[in-house]
Amino acid sequence: MSYQVNEKGYYGDFGGAYIPEMLYPNVEELRTQYIKIMDEPSFQQEFNQLLKDYVGRPTPLYFAERFSKKYNTKIYLKREDLCHTGAHKVNNTIGQILLAKRLGKQRIIAETGAGQHGVATATVCALMGMDCIVYMGAIDIERQAPNVARMKMLGATVIPATSGSKTLKDATNEAIRDWINNPVDTHYIIGSVVGPHPYPDMVARFQSIISKEVKWQLQEKEGKQNPDYVVACVGGGSNAAGIYYQYLDQEDVGIIAVEAAGKGIYTGESAATSALGKEGIIHGSKTLLMQTEDGQITEPYSISAGLDYPGVGPMHANLFRTGRGEFISITDDEAMAAGLELSKLEGIIPAIETSHALAIFKERKFNPDDVIVINLSGRGDKDLNTYIDYFKL
Repeated sequence: MSYQVNEKGYYGDFGGAYIPEMLYPNVEELRTQYIKIMDEPSFQQEFNQLLKDYVGRPTPLYFAERFSKKYNTKIYLKREDLCHTGAHKVNNTIGQILLAKRLGKQRIIAETGAGQHGVATATVCALMGMDCIVYMGAIDIERQAPNVARMKMLGATVIPATSGSKTLKDATNEAIRDWINNPVDTHYIIGSVVGPHPYPDMVARFQSIISKEVKWQLQEKEGKQNPDYVVACVGGGSNAAGIYYQYLDQEDVGIIAVEAAGKGIYTGESAATSALGKEGIIHGSKTLLMQTEDGQITEPYSISAGLDYPGVGPMHANLFRTGRGEFISITDDEAMAAGLELSKLEGIIPAIETSHALAIFKERKFNPDDVIVINLSGRGDKDLNTYIDYFKL
């Protein structure tokens, strides 16, 4: 079976476009145009040129020697933290702004949690001279102050979402509201593999550059294109979609998804959707979602602002449901310890999101000759205050 999206916008049981009628023209325009535009040679050329000269791709595939030695297996880090803006998010924002330009849009809106997608969107809007409005939860604005300052320096307007949990879900609600009110001139750059079709597939395609590079980089280093495992943290799941993409249908490659268990899966302060989620609809797509008995969305929690989303993208929901993906939940404490450990062993301070993926080696054993590629999706600069407070540095 294939784990790619089908022509109706579903991954198995999950996906689709559950949207208010007012958004139908926008989403339909995207759905009918996105592949056609992305396949144009002029688009490909501009996209690849910007990835190379502006983003700094290809990003290195780094063999983490001391980290590997400690866990007695071969661990490679795909260094998305070295992208311009400090995370993988910019791969997608460059793709989407080129798309928006070709669709004749003048105004860009986005939502952001940790702020990395907001920064990446503000960056490409500055690059292309477009208006940029970023919706961000009031709580996230507080805990990710450096990223808020960056967005403002780049010319974006940052609007706080003050409803609900004042985090990513609420910022997304506000962005969707804006889009309904400004359907003609506005393109909504969604930052993850969530939302109505075609967003999950479109974002995954832009991020697939990650695993495309891994294939030839691993060939150079190990003499084979396929690792034994690809590992990524999953909130909405765009960095994960990027590293899984070329391997989705290659069953000999194990897919490991790492979710945020917060203070413990069953403490009521968690974002472990695979363990806690039931089928539901959020932000225009059918997926696994943390919700109460009567279908109200429960508030997620994670120490990392990028993983506290109450659902996962439909691609990941399907990987979980079919058993193609192995899902592991990691607590705040385990993630923080792993982030500090990588810093001390390899001289690389990871984003706390990524630290969740690095933490699996304490509980999941691998063989000494297994080749494991972890997507190091972002750098830890934005999280320094959280690290400082946590470790009393």
